[in-house]
Amino acid sequence: MKLYNTLSKQKEEFVPLEEGKVKMYVCGPTVYNFIHIGNARPMIVFDTVRRYFEYKGYDVNFVSNFTDVDDKIIKRAIEEGVSSDEISKRYIAECKKDMDGMNIKPATKNPLATEEICGMVDMIGTLIEKGYAYEKNGTVYYRTRKFKDYGKLSHKNLDDLRSGERSLLVTGEDEKEDPLDFVLWKPKKDGEPFWESPWSEGRPGWHIECSEMSKKYLGEQIDIHAGGEDLVFPHHENEIAQSEAANGKEFAKYWMHNAFLNIDNRKMSKSLGNFRTVREISEQYDLQVLRFFMLSAHYRSPLNFSADLMEASKNGLDRIVNAADNLKYLMKNAQTDTVTEDEKQRFAATAEFVEKFESAMDDDFNTADAVAAVFDLVKYINTNAGTENSKEYLQKLFDLLVKLTDVLGLIVDKQEEILDDDIEKLIEERQAARKAKDFARADAIRDELLAKGIILEDTREGVKWKRA
Repeated sequence: MKLYNTLSKQKEEFVPLEEGKVKMYVCGPTVYNFIHIGNARPMIVFDTVRRYFEYKGYDVNFVSNFTDVDDKIIKRAIEEGVSSDEISKRYIAECKKDMDGMNIKPATKNPLATEEICGMVDMIGTLIEKGYAYEKNGTVYYRTRKFKDYGKLSHKNLDDLRSGERSLLVTGEDEKEDPLDFVLWKPKKDGEPFWESPWSEGRPGWHIECSEMSKKYLGEQIDIHAGGEDLVFPHHENEIAQSEAANGKEFAKYWMHNAFLNIDNRKMSKSLGNFRTVREISEQYDLQVLRFFMLSAHYRSPLNFSADLMEASKNGLDRIVNAADNLKYLMKNAQTDTVTEDEKQRFAATAEFVEKFESAMDDDFNTADAVAAVFDLVKYINTNAGTENSKEYLQKLFDLLVKLTDVLGLIVDKQEEILDDDIEKLIEERQAARKAKDFARADAIRDELLAKGIILEDTREGVKWKRA
């Protein structure tokens, strides 16, 4: 299995630190609002990476944090006249609803920054002791130039940053030894949440949060650190500087980053009015369609979101779900149970699609080609499954389709939940059929509802129904 390592700028063979195990950290969202579809891409991409490792038999320890203390959260709290804690808890709950809709597997651990402050204070203390950090008037800064490998992930040169790049410059730069030094701890401002530390009552800088949470839940060295490409610099670069200086070890062997998402060929931004939340998308589409759309391109390719592409994704996903539904229907009505020799040979031919699927995923998680292999399997199923086939053969095809789509996090085995309105409509149709003396149709509707767990009762007051 090969993956592209941002650190080396090339594909590398994946060799875990510990055989059969994968330690993986993915930077999660800052929770001050509903997550947007840009947040959704790394969630879906790296959930799929995790699922494929598990499909291959690895034990995956998957950690993804929630940043629940941040300027944006504090700003939102002040605007609403509530505590930062209330804002972060509200939007963590909303985020988890959206993640559930996208079929993101729960992480092994979702640490919250506010619950790990003690560890961050300890790590900052270690960096001061080792000479990598210093305190000025309650603020602690990291000495960027002291870390000789600074820039190894983003491939940026410190002198170039000094002359042209300003993204590392922060408030209070006059107190810093060097304009490129970044904040590890900052003193509180009026009305802000704060914690005790040896330097001041305040809160940690953003970068130290992930260094500490990764260390606590995965150890000093991890296999994969991942996130959106916007995090390469300065966030991930600073994490490396902090973690490797504090722990004296290589932090992560492999760094994976997904490319940006555009909306109608333009960068998503509130000022352009093209900012789309996952919740808004869920009002138009099942979030499985959003997931399918995200997997239709390679994770390192820029992806363009548009209404046309979402419609195409909906149609594509429907093709796969319809194939699964057809197999379920055929299984229910199969005349024979046991697989024949001919069917054994026909099922053996599906190994070609599994090979294509695995080959695509082994090549830096190429989900676009993996989806193409699933479509090839669907086409084969549609032409090689019929009323004459045995239940065992049809079940084998169905199980294979579910197995591959599950790696992609796509739910094709839909457990139908019949809604109250739909039940009432079918009852009305049954009454009309009885009035027209079409008893065959009336009985068929009763049987259809019974199959879905709805029991009808004809009473003097009319038809009553209940769930079985």
